[in-house]
Amino acid sequence: MGQPESREAEQPPLPPGQRLQRGWPVTHYGPVPKFRPERWEFRAFGATADGDKHCWTHEEFAALPYTTVVADMHCVTKFSMLGAEWGGVRTATILELAPPAPEATHVMVWAEYGFSSNLRLEDFAAENCLFATHRSGELLTAEHGFPVRLIVPHLYAWKGPKWVRGIEYMTADRRGFWEERGYHNLGDPWREQRYSYQEEPGDGPEL
Repeated sequence: MGQPESREAEQPPLPPGQRLQRGWPVTHYGPVPKFRPERWEFRAFGATADGDKHCWTHEEFAALPYTTVVADMHCVTKFSMLGAEWGGVRTATILELAPPAPEATHVMVWAEYGFSSNLRLEDFAAENCLFATHRSGELLTAEHGFPVRLIVPHLYAWKGPKWVRGIEYMTADRRGFWEERGYHNLGDPWREQRYSYQEEPGDGPEL
């Protein structure tokens, strides 16, 4: 009779340098912002296809098509959460409602306090990338990004900011908050792209 497989054998592989996290730690820079629904809006601006800025109130954003994805989260601080269920609005929905101009190549995601994170357009448009409002069927807590945080499962979690307020389409790349402070411009956990000194030619904006 064969031996039963170990739990380690059943566990999905982790990116290099990561450890499995059972809970969900709270990690962020700065204070938790106060949510004021009457003042909140989500904006898509910059290099849009029609040249206009597109805005949604909190009520309008909450009424957009809701979907769920099961996806991992890999934090650059070396913890990984596997198989979390996220609910919210797909980035593809925003791309459809407020499409970028043909020359757009990147997206800057803007959050409270002027926090920002840059993404290649193809990363932002990935199938399982979404603006999360829920986890495991429950609204996000303020500490975890309520009312909206971006989930980009195939990149390190700093690429998905908490407390998102909008996106800017860009025709050239530029670094976001953590990228300006020494983090890798791309942030692929499977290639362990943690810090800017690891960047290769073409990974970052041209100087």
